[in-house]
Amino acid sequence: MDSSEQSRIDTSVPHPARRYSYWLGGKDHFAADRESGDAIAAAFPAVVALARANRAFLRRGVHFLAEAGVRQFLDLGTGLPAPDNTHEVAQRVAPDSRVVYVDNDPIVMVHARALLQGDERGATAYLEADVRDPGAILEHASLREVLDLSKPVGILLITTLHFVHDDEQVAAVVRHLLDAVPSGSYLVITHGTMDFSGEQGIAAYEQMFAAGRTDVRARPKRVIEQYFAGLEIVEPGIVPVGDWRPDDASGERPVSEDLQIYGVVGRKP
Repeated sequence: MDSSEQSRIDTSVPHPARRYSYWLGGKDHFAADRESGDAIAAAFPAVVALARANRAFLRRGVHFLAEAGVRQFLDLGTGLPAPDNTHEVAQRVAPDSRVVYVDNDPIVMVHARALLQGDERGATAYLEADVRDPGAILEHASLREVLDLSKPVGILLITTLHFVHDDEQVAAVVRHLLDAVPSGSYLVITHGTMDFSGEQGIAAYEQMFAAGRTDVRARPKRVIEQYFAGLEIVEPGIVPVGDWRPDDASGERPVSEDLQIYGVVGRKP
């Protein structure tokens, strides 16, 4: 990491990508990320298991899309490299799969080379950009070099949208992305929710959110459903990530009476 890269990484402020790496057992995080992660885990003890279940959902979701014939993937909110990155899963099914990763954390750029070591029969690229500006992402030269937007694309927003707090902005981002891709494309979302919590848990969450001790804007199922308007939602629908086409025993899936993560896949007809 050179001095210019170091200067753009603020280690005093927690970042979702680094906190997620901490929960997954990774090494690329700082004290602020660990403190934030520990505070959230203290309030919602299932969060670490949920983070790992979310990562497993990514693997199953990408595998499903690749099996369905998707050969192009746009992974927004990539996070730090971990086992079973999108290109690894997709290229195991189809070596010619093409993947563009997007994140807004400079430290992800430092590790981007690990994301770009895919099968030479396919292609990968990494963009440092903000999901709140989908136009800039879609017009980026590196994306256009790798993805052909006239052919189906799997749009992956894995625990990304709940870091955008404005509901209307989230809806606009999703619509912009979907409008840019053709029939046969897929939208894959995971999103934090408090739908499974009681009044005490919701109150604790809202207090943390108001105090800035969590940057996750949990949303209910009815709001997440709106992002899939006009799409064909794949069975089993909008469910906890551990329950979406699981390949493990049900007893091994995380159970939480508070924070939960929904997973859903939809196809553009």
